[in-house]
Amino acid sequence: MDINQIQELIRLVSKSKIAELILKEGDFEIVIRNQTMPEPSPGPGPAVVAFPPPVVNMPGAAPMLPPPPPVAPAAVPAAPPAAEAPTSEPAPTGNLLTIKSPMVGTFYRAPGPDKPPFVKVGDTVDVGTKVCIIEAMKLFNEIESEVKGKIAKVLVEDASPVEYDQPLFLVEPL
Repeated sequence: MDINQIQELIRLVSKSKIAELILKEGDFEIVIRNQTMPEPSPGPGPAVVAFPPPVVNMPGAAPMLPPPPPVAPAAVPAAPPAAEAPTSEPAPTGNLLTIKSPMVGTFYRAPGPDKPPFVKVGDTVDVGTKVCIIEAMKLFNEIESEVKGKIAKVLVEDASPVEYDQPLFLVEPL
């Protein structure tokens, strides 16, 4: 993970209602805590360093942001589960499959503001069917279904920030 990706994650967390983001890639682990959110109570867990937005200095220009205050590592519990967005139909009971976000970014149900959503509750999807777009670092990534079935519930509201591995859709297998 390079510095630009870390800066983008910091920007997304600071603009969202996410209190804390924990990202693990192999031996690398980063925890970003939104300092505008209330501090979680201390408890067992990994050491955490909160990264405020980065300072960008350009020759001949004033810094865009003031220097960040030093932050001491603290122990915190795991991040709380993401809130689910309500849909017009209740999810059926049974063994449901989940389509999860493969990245951190902004979730969009449709290819454009004036276009219909890729899928809605009740639609049938196959493996490879486009279900949404996630904008990450100014790139629009089309997300395809990895399961076959009928969309039972949409768990995220349009234009909402999403985390890596966050459930986006519940799918009733066919």
